[in-house]
Amino acid sequence: MTPANSDSPGRSVVLGVDAHDTGRMTAAWAADEADRRGVPLRLVHAVPPLYREFRHFDGDRYHKALLARAERALDRAGSVAWQRHPGLALTTDVPEDLPAPALCRESRHAALVVLGSRRLGRAEEALSAYSVAVPVSAQAHCPVVVVRDPEHTTQEPPYVVLGVDGSPSSEPAVDFAFDLAAERRAALRVLWVWQRPPFGELDDAATEEVLRRLLFESTAGRHDRAPDVTVTHELAHGHPVEELAKASEHALAVVVGRRGSGGFTGMRLGSVPHGLLHRAHCPVITVPASPNWDRPAR
Repeated sequence: MTPANSDSPGRSVVLGVDAHDTGRMTAAWAADEADRRGVPLRLVHAVPPLYREFRHFDGDRYHKALLARAERALDRAGSVAWQRHPGLALTTDVPEDLPAPALCRESRHAALVVLGSRRLGRAEEALSAYSVAVPVSAQAHCPVVVVRDPEHTTQEPPYVVLGVDGSPSSEPAVDFAFDLAAERRAALRVLWVWQRPPFGELDDAATEEVLRRLLFESTAGRHDRAPDVTVTHELAHGHPVEELAKASEHALAVVVGRRGSGGFTGMRLGSVPHGLLHRAHCPVITVPASPNWDRPAR
């Protein structure tokens, strides 16, 4: 496989390769996306430096074993990518670092970072130095896709789910979702979920009228960006994670913004992505408030 060249032009799709996961579904998703965009696929597997790994036997031998395991994992992922797209340009890198910091650095120059999921529990995520999906989704400079479950391509018409809350931080997610739906020739389901405050009185009818107006305003002006995308707007009452997970059951992907603050609506998109990583039934795409990404090539 071709070694990585950090000076290569263009923004690659970066795939975080996990040696503990065969990752065929994740590698296939990343390869398909790189092929659609017409950009290289960059395969990255981080190997911790020796000072982070204390062992009672020869550290150099252990480090070499990690490097060999990394090469095998990269070869498996590369084979999946080339089987699907024989002409796809591939580069690889094996940085000496923990996975999350290494992938966050990669995100500075990436169009997209694609990850699999080890399906860790919340305690494992907090305690494991090898937790990747949550910290990278929270800190990356570009959109991050976590392929926990497959996209659902049998639904007719196919659709992408977009969670909005009206905050400025969700606007890049709206743009990304429109581009993704156009790229996949899919419909777009825009969902705003609100929760009744635990205290105080609220006029539900008046509140829903205001939120419905804000819901439609959240996608205003995007028709020129993706004129062929059919858009539906849905206002739901309940817990944002539960409602978005329910909507994702037959979706290609669910897209949410990062660091959103929905105020009294309860649609706090800073915490929703974390919940969706455990609950969604399709790939979860988290878009930062100031994303470093390019519109997909058509």
